[in-house]
Amino acid sequence: MEPTPDPRALGAFLRARRAQLSPQQCGLPTTDSPRRVTGLRREEVATLATISVDYYTRLEQGRVRASTPVLTTLARALRLNEDEERYLYELAGRTDERPQHRHPAQRIRPAMRRLLDQLTHTPALALGKRLDILAWNSAATALYTDFATVPEHHRNYLRLMFTDPAVRELHTQWAHDARDAVAALRMEAAADPTDPDLTRLVGELSVRDADFRTWWAEHRVNSATYGTKHYHHPLVGDLTLDCDTWAAGDNSGQRLMILTAQADSPSHDALRILTSWTAGQTEPNSPRHTSR
Repeated sequence: MEPTPDPRALGAFLRARRAQLSPQQCGLPTTDSPRRVTGLRREEVATLATISVDYYTRLEQGRVRASTPVLTTLARALRLNEDEERYLYELAGRTDERPQHRHPAQRIRPAMRRLLDQLTHTPALALGKRLDILAWNSAATALYTDFATVPEHHRNYLRLMFTDPAVRELHTQWAHDARDAVAALRMEAAADPTDPDLTRLVGELSVRDADFRTWWAEHRVNSATYGTKHYHHPLVGDLTLDCDTWAAGDNSGQRLMILTAQADSPSHDALRILTSWTAGQTEPNSPRHTSR
């Protein structure tokens, strides 16, 4: 069922948005004559959207309901970002008809890449949307698995938790950790429920694992950025590591997950031994360290 349109709110949004744009931004010719309005005139918006001035005027006045094709051209003419376009369709009561945008490929931020390379004895992962593993360091390879051998479209933290026997066995409290990861993904799903890659991931894991189906159906959410993880590594035995997750400040959805051990603890010593065995085995820019 479509939401009830709000013509007055739609008109107010259109006026506000055109007031924020200049002719130069939209590629329109400039003149020396003074402008009586801030931003674009109605005539200029109508020209950019290839609709009549009368029709656009009635839209701003709330006297006509915008069709989906008109909304599409208005979004382009007014240079709306994805959030603004979604808002435009909601105001017009056309949410179900909003075009679906392709999600751009995720690329790790250079600063995060550098930080990963500098953490030589500290396992660290760069996580993107849907808990995709975008990059890692050699210490993370030593602790978890050789991520470079995992197909890129399968490099997902949650997928590995449920489908990789070695990763699953590594977690001595697997049910607790996996359930928390499901709750983190559930919270992310609320922010972008139309993400097709998220839909595919949930569908795949629902078919393959009964625990995932149960925990996903619980609608439990978790945004915790720190905690403690317990591992049993086949080479160095038990490890108790603090897990901290730091979000990038650019709204990219990327997070840096870092695992550290308390100084002078058995876990600290074991982690140093484990990472020293793999130190220097790979170059910083090799496929082992980053998704291609």
